[in-house]
Amino acid sequence: MKGISTKVMKTLIPGTVLGCADNSGAYEFRMIHLIGKGGGGRHGKQATAGIGDLVSASVRKGSPTYLKKPVRVLVIRQKAPIRRANGMRMRFEDNAGIMVGEDNLPVGTEIKGAIAREVVERFVKVAGIASRIV
Repeated sequence: MKGISTKVMKTLIPGTVLGCADNSGAYEFRMIHLIGKGGGGRHGKQATAGIGDLVSASVRKGSPTYLKKPVRVLVIRQKAPIRRANGMRMRFEDNAGIMVGEDNLPVGTEIKGAIAREVVERFVKVAGIASRIV
């Protein structure tokens, strides 16, 4: 997985509720843990996620096929500001993610709302189904 050129404040902890921004059949996720990051880095510290991270989550509202089952989710928006290399800070109005498969390809066929450019740097296939890239 490629690194990103932006300073992302990682503020999403296990238990955070994420909205679903694609048409996969889910409406709401609850984050369980990070995928591929290991622990929190320090004894007793929770692992945190931010824009462009893969997390494991359970579907809280949505289609009965996914309900209460763990799925892989890619975080595409967060409320906390991110700082880009040119000094600009940007934030979104909600925390949102999209469902991806084991091969990190999106399950849905379109993404509702804007996604961060940092996500596209890391996961290029997501740009094909995005409506807006900010």
